Amino acid sequence: MYIAQGGKVFDVTASKLWKGGLHMKRHHAGKDLTTDIQAAPHTPEVLDRYPQVGVLKKEAVSERKIPASLSWLLSHFPMLRRHPHPMVIHFPIVFTLSTTGFTLLYLLTGYRGFEATAFHCLGGGVLFTPIAILTGFYTWWLNYMAKPNRSVSIKKPLSFLLFAVQITVFAWRFMVPDILTSSGYVTIVYVLLILSLAGIVTVIGWFGATLTFPIEKD
Repeated sequence: MYIAQGGKVFDVTASKLWKGGLHMKRHHAGKDLTTDIQAAPHTPEVLDRYPQVGVLKKEAVSERKIPASLSWLLSHFPMLRRHPHPMVIHFPIVFTLSTTGFTLLYLLTGYRGFEATAFHCLGGGVLFTPIAILTGFYTWWLNYMAKPNRSVSIKKPLSFLLFAVQITVFAWRFMVPDILTSSGYVTIVYVLLILSLAGIVTVIGWFGATLTFPIEKD
């Protein structure tokens, strides 16, 4: 089992931590882990205990061409390569799930404060969802070279759908503050849209997680 780091190729077959070609249920053998190892709890020097079997060479045609200004930023601030999207994606997830949660609490208890909190959380979701979408496209372009990917293909339309539903529900609640206190099909439609937010963001989060922590296959 070979892995690459810093342009060097190491044979980690003898390591018990690489049993089956998988390390920590996340890193797969046969790949360049130079960037991944920066987030590891150990230094790259840990690989020195394994034999180096070669040198990794990249073909010039496969190198990613990026603007000089972006290249300068990445060299001085490496966290801008992988961290922006994972850092901000938590906000729309939490705000969206909280919107559904506090709405349900209001329906169960009738306490108006829960409904107001749900509306505030919805506003947070409206604010952070487009930021998460933009950083997602940035990460996909920079690290995956915008290549077709099943998880990304599913996340893209659902992310725009999530934002559309958020905007719709937020504007509706803003214009009709007592939407949940009235009766009839209008309130039912509003509640169903609120519930759909939790379902949509859960699916998005699931497929996003499979990119970071691939599902093991027997």
